[in-house]
Amino acid sequence: MKKEHILIMRFSSLGDVAMTVPVVYSLAKAYPDVRITVLSRGYARAFFEDLAPNVSFMEADVKHEYHGIRGLNALYRRLTAKNFTAIADFHDVLRSEYLRMRFNVEGYRVAHIDKHRRLRKLLTAQHHKRLEQLPTPFKNYADTLARLGYPVTLGFRSIFPEEGGNLNLLPAVIGPKKNYEQWIGIAPFAAHQGKVYPERLMRQVIGMVVGRFPSARLFLFGRGQEEERTFDKWCAEEPRCVNVSRHLEAMQQELILMSHLDLMLSMDSANMHLASIVGTPVVSVWGATHPAAGFMGWNQAADRAVQIDLPCRPCSIYGNKPCLRGDYACMKNIPPEQIVERMAFVLAKTRASEKALRERE
Repeated sequence: MKKEHILIMRFSSLGDVAMTVPVVYSLAKAYPDVRITVLSRGYARAFFEDLAPNVSFMEADVKHEYHGIRGLNALYRRLTAKNFTAIADFHDVLRSEYLRMRFNVEGYRVAHIDKHRRLRKLLTAQHHKRLEQLPTPFKNYADTLARLGYPVTLGFRSIFPEEGGNLNLLPAVIGPKKNYEQWIGIAPFAAHQGKVYPERLMRQVIGMVVGRFPSARLFLFGRGQEEERTFDKWCAEEPRCVNVSRHLEAMQQELILMSHLDLMLSMDSANMHLASIVGTPVVSVWGATHPAAGFMGWNQAADRAVQIDLPCRPCSIYGNKPCLRGDYACMKNIPPEQIVERMAFVLAKTRASEKALRERE
C-alpha cells in the first residue's frame, strides 16, 4: 500500500496561510506516520519548515510560473509525481478548484473548505444584518481534514519552543532583551483603509504608551514605502521606537522577534496572525471587519479586540469595500485611550498568569 501522504493547498494572503499552521501542526502530531505537504507561495516557507518531522513545504508561484490553465496543468503534473493519497483544499478559489477537478477525475480522495458564504453575506448585509459568530477558519480547516478521514483536536502554542526563537540570529541593535524591559510590537497598517487606524491617532497611542510604560521598547512592523516613511518619522520623534524593516530582512527574523514581545498591537491584518502563531498576546483593532467573521488570531481572547458598535459594522469580510458612510467612523471614532487601556489590561493579565505559573512550578 502507498504510504499516506496528504496535500494541503492554500495560496492566499500571508495571514490566511498563517492561520493554517495550528491545524497542520495538530494534524502532524495526531498522525505522525502520515506525510503532509503544504503547497503555498514562497513566503510561507518559514511557517512550516521546522513545524514537525512529517511536514514539508512545496512552493508554487501561481502568479507567474504556474499562471493560467497551462501553468496549472504543469503544476498538476508536478504534484502527481509526489504520490499523494489525499487532497485538502484549504482555499477554494478558481485555481484550487481546477486542481481539485483534475485530482477528482483521477480518483483521488479530495475535500475542500466550506467558507460559509451565505452566513458571511448575512453578517455583512447592509439591511437585516445577522451579527452572529461564524465558524473560524481553524474549525473550517479541521472539518475539511475530518471529511478526508483525519479528525484532529486542535492543540498548538507556537512554532518556536517555550522560550521563543533564537535572538542570537538577530542583529545586535535588536537584543538582547533586558530583564526590566517590556517589548511591545506595533503593526499599524493593513491592506485596506477600512482596517487601518488613522496615522494621527496611532501617533497619539504611541505617545501614551511611551508615557505609561517607561521601560518599554516599541518595535514597528510593516513593509512598504508608506510604512517606512511613517516609521522613520516616528522613530525620529520617539527614540524608544525601532523600525523593524530597517534591521531585519527575512520573515523568519521577524517571527523570532515577535516571539519575544510582551504584546503586539495590530490591526485585523497579517501581523495579528504572525504574532499569534508565535504565542504572543495581541491587542487587535477592528473597523470595517469584525471578529464575528471568525478571523481573530489563534488563541487570542475576545477581550483583546478593540472595536466600537455601529449598525453598519461589519460591512465586509476582508475590509476591502468602500465605506458606506464615507468617513470610516468605525476606526476614526475609536479613542486612543481605549486602545492603550486595553494594552495595559492585557499586559497586566499576562504578567499575572506568568506569575501564577512560576508559583505553581
